[in-house]
Amino acid sequence: MKITKTKIILDHVRIFAHHGVFPQEQQTGANFFITLEATVDFTASLESDELGHTVSYGDLYAIARSEMSIPSKLLEHVAGRILKRIFACHPDVKHLKIELYKENPPMGADCKYAGISIEADR
Repeated sequence: MKITKTKIILDHVRIFAHHGVFPQEQQTGANFFITLEATVDFTASLESDELGHTVSYGDLYAIARSEMSIPSKLLEHVAGRILKRIFACHPDVKHLKIELYKENPPMGADCKYAGISIEADR
């Protein structure tokens, strides 16, 4: 067997935060959903059953939650901070995809989510 790619995935984690261009958005807050896909070689943990041979999804969540707690106007800015911090804290992460969505954005349309997606290689 040849394993070709391994990823750690957090899918649509809901976080209440205060992001938005309008002052009202930053004051009242909203639900946001974040999906992270971190490409990490965790093949050693398949045999060892040791957390030290992978990246903890709990650590990835803690970074996302921490950065989401800092109000920003743009989702792009929040995602950029999360991206930089994950790469800084986890050198084993080779590629990262972040999707960040705002629930029911104030744009005058019936829209479940609006958001951004960013991918980066180390």
